[in-house]
Amino acid sequence: MALRNHSTVTEFILMGLSADPHIEALLFVLFLVIYLLTLMGNLMLLLVIRADSHLHTPMYFFLSNLSFLDLCFSSVTVPKLLVDLLSEKKTISVDGCLTQVFFVFITPGTEACLLSVMAYDRYAAICHPLLYAQVMSHQLCVRLVLVSWGLTGLNSVVIVLLAVSLDFCEDQIIHHYSCELPSLFPLSCSDISIDTYILIWSTLLHGLGTSLPIFFSYARIISTILTISSTTGRSKAFKTCSSHLISVILYFGSGMIRYLNPTSDSSLDLLFSLQYGVVTPMVNPLIYSLKNKEVKAAVKKTLEKYL
Repeated sequence: MALRNHSTVTEFILMGLSADPHIEALLFVLFLVIYLLTLMGNLMLLLVIRADSHLHTPMYFFLSNLSFLDLCFSSVTVPKLLVDLLSEKKTISVDGCLTQVFFVFITPGTEACLLSVMAYDRYAAICHPLLYAQVMSHQLCVRLVLVSWGLTGLNSVVIVLLAVSLDFCEDQIIHHYSCELPSLFPLSCSDISIDTYILIWSTLLHGLGTSLPIFFSYARIISTILTISSTTGRSKAFKTCSSHLISVILYFGSGMIRYLNPTSDSSLDLLFSLQYGVVTPMVNPLIYSLKNKEVKAAVKKTLEKYL
């Protein structure tokens, strides 16, 4: 795949996070630790959910898929970032950049769909507990995950086609640590107004399509929790969805801001990208394990079995 009309453009230069070698060395250690913790946390969660039969429920089926997505999302950008932090020449080929654009969109996009599905799962569990097993059948859970991948995949193809349609002249420097479509817009010497509108509307449709079900699900959940007479019952009901709610706030806040302001080229964009692309995949396993007695018990049981 090549960028049209500009065959001389064969690679881009990633500016990364710093030009100071000493700071880069410190950042390398920091992000290496973060990446290793991300791998360990999500792989542990996948292993625990698979090994413990008590966790073979819809909620943990979705959680295992979330862990898989976090592994994929982190692995799309962090390994390249680590290599660049130790390299003088921070380059990426055109094909490599377009591939990264695709995966940087499909993995978090699918995660947004999955968070929306998990909200519906919590709604069914809290608001319709007697019908929960019937409503959230395994077949439905699998279909919901496949639809999440399918819809986001189509959206990601549109994003890549936007990247392919851009004309690049002399500027090959990407002021970012990875290839994201918003970071390519400042490099284009063609009119990007239509591309910008398409990206914004695509982000809005995807964002609203995934956040609105979360909003309505939690509106019903809160309404149901408030009708519970006992304090213990209300607390237990809230704890079943608190971890998911934290993940939603962390993820949607930074991700939506990044893609709804595509032509911005500030250090704040780097922070937002790092938050939802590097930090959140590491934090999610901690959120779901530290706040969940079932997961903590399963982790302890698994560690005792294998250690």
